[in-house]
Amino acid sequence: MFLGAIGDAMGSGYENLKPLDDTIFYPFEKPEKKIPEWRITDDTQLTVITCEALLEDPMLDPKTLSNYFISYFSKGMIKGIGASTLKAFQELQLGSDWSQVGRKGEYAAGNGAAMRISPLAFYDNISRERIEEICSITHQNSEAYVGALAIVLCIQNIRKGNWNDKISLMKLIIPNLPDSRVRDRLLEIDALVSTKSITEIATLGNDGYVVNSIPLSIFAANMIKDNHISFIFDQLIASGGDTDTNCSLTGQICGAYLGINKVPLLFKKKLEKLEEYSWIKQITEKLGKTIES
Repeated sequence: MFLGAIGDAMGSGYENLKPLDDTIFYPFEKPEKKIPEWRITDDTQLTVITCEALLEDPMLDPKTLSNYFISYFSKGMIKGIGASTLKAFQELQLGSDWSQVGRKGEYAAGNGAAMRISPLAFYDNISRERIEEICSITHQNSEAYVGALAIVLCIQNIRKGNWNDKISLMKLIIPNLPDSRVRDRLLEIDALVSTKSITEIATLGNDGYVVNSIPLSIFAANMIKDNHISFIFDQLIASGGDTDTNCSLTGQICGAYLGINKVPLLFKKKLEKLEEYSWIKQITEKLGKTIES
């Protein structure tokens, strides 16, 4: 949770920005590259809200989660919501049932369900059917579900100690994913894992389309055993696209592997300065104690 929030905050200021082109001649002065201030977006907010709903209902009935979404949305406390999620929340606010509000079709294949799903990785009794229901509140699309499932499987395998040096994270989860474009992209990336960098893999796609975002984030997380997390975040940011979600997802997976004590102190200190920090800390630690007990 903490490293996911750090990735979200770090990447948020770079989302969909185009890098300065070094081949262009600037007649007077090349524009200065400013480091954006950190800010928390819906990636972290919706994940923490999911944690809060799990505290009330460990089986996470979609109705329970929907009620929490409505509560925070009605108070204007969720920032930067994507089109599919915004549609669902507006319709929930008007009284529609959670099963009817999620966006359908090709345009529902975003990463908005995957970015908030990680807390479910710590509940082995939550079925795939329930994961799919949780996704469908905002994204009624099979690819969106498979992308979310891939994140859950990554964290579960790390948590259970299944990820060793002899196997890539992609190869570990692929056999347990349904046939899908997300799975096909993971297969494609896994075949290149030893020869490609994050920025090279990002050329396959780095936007909010679930087939691009989730495989890229998992590939980036796969590099944590041999690279510092700051390097991984920097490479994702340099790759452009949906930088806040890509960094958030990568951070969530890497955080499960590193543990809180190996999160860089500088990152922790910057996160602590954000107004949402106390809320993130309170809910996350409370849920952690519940899981441990």
